[in-house]
Amino acid sequence: MRQRRRFRTVRSAVSAVAVIGTLAGAALTGAAPASGAPRAAQIAPGVLYAQFDITAAKGVTHAHLLSVDLANARVRVNLLHPGAVAARAAVSTMTDAQGAVAGVNGDFFNINETQHPGVPATGASVGPTIASGMVLKAAVPGGQRFGPSMPPGVTTGAVLGVGVDRRARLDDLTLSGSVRTPAGRFALGGLNQYALPTGSIGAYTQVWGSVSRARTVCGTDTDRAAPCSADTYEVTVRRGKVVRMADSPGLGAIAADTTVLVGREAGAQQLRKLYVGAKVKVKSRLVAARSRVPYRFALGGYPVLQDGRPLTGLDTNTSAVRTAVGIANSGRKLLLLAVDGAPGYRSGLTIAEVAATMRKLGSVDAFSLDGGGSTTFVARAPGASRVTVRNHPTGGAERPVPNAIGVFLTS
Repeated sequence: MRQRRRFRTVRSAVSAVAVIGTLAGAALTGAAPASGAPRAAQIAPGVLYAQFDITAAKGVTHAHLLSVDLANARVRVNLLHPGAVAARAAVSTMTDAQGAVAGVNGDFFNINETQHPGVPATGASVGPTIASGMVLKAAVPGGQRFGPSMPPGVTTGAVLGVGVDRRARLDDLTLSGSVRTPAGRFALGGLNQYALPTGSIGAYTQVWGSVSRARTVCGTDTDRAAPCSADTYEVTVRRGKVVRMADSPGLGAIAADTTVLVGREAGAQQLRKLYVGAKVKVKSRLVAARSRVPYRFALGGYPVLQDGRPLTGLDTNTSAVRTAVGIANSGRKLLLLAVDGAPGYRSGLTIAEVAATMRKLGSVDAFSLDGGGSTTFVARAPGASRVTVRNHPTGGAERPVPNAIGVFLTS
């Protein structure tokens, strides 16, 4: 309780926005909690940081907020990742490695495989990802996701994205692709994802990484815990021709000129029709449900606020440490929110409270990202060449995650 009394509670999150505007020149402080009134600082031109308290159902919680002005020609956002889809790293490590000035953790991910003993977790994220305009992966089936329940009607294809027009928006990205072979044209059911739809074929490229692909054939579209399939097949295609075949998914780095096709059930039966030397052509793309503007950046999670209204069915009972992103000013502003994980504030927010908070901050749309031990907010201090962690991660240290949102400053 003593720690809570150290803060002046901000009853309305709207006041934090005012603080950002009036205290933009204030000096950055260390990791919260810290005493005194809410503070704000300019991380970079068009990028402002503030801290404030929120009085929630389970008590006062502390929050970190980054306001990102996408209308500023020097500001951009992009995906932070460790260099492979099936890999994890600390947000601070990824932020520094890619030269960003700030970052927050991203999508939910394949964190463990307790339901499939002996099968290694991949660390890969649930939803689609796009980095610098390049598609890295597609979404896993709904029943295969990790994370809390999503609002009714929301799919694992839900994304927060920023288009080449520099505007942020919420959308859904669906995989469309094919595998053309001498035995016929097969539908492509997956791209660099840790779980394939039942009966499908998935493609794995260099960006997958070197982690075992065994997890891709475990579970079903509706049951993540279902046994791994016993009917599998893997085909390695190099420079457009089959060079290797195997009865089960393998592991190891994939060369730049190579695509590995993994099939389960009906997909495995289709791949068995191929032979060494067969010509194969794989095509894939992500199709947007709403926008015709190509995405330069996108990552998964799920919406909690759309067109100024909370989605129906948002959880009002479970409070936790959260990470969320809001969209304001017709897509020209992003608001990155990270709840602090310090013991005195770990009660956190419900998802319904996240939506309400983002709306008070001026967001028209808002998107929930991974929370709990994954919630991490990092930023540079003025003149610094490296970021520091601004929140208190709940585990006492940063949790390695598969991706994050990076905020960059261009010259």
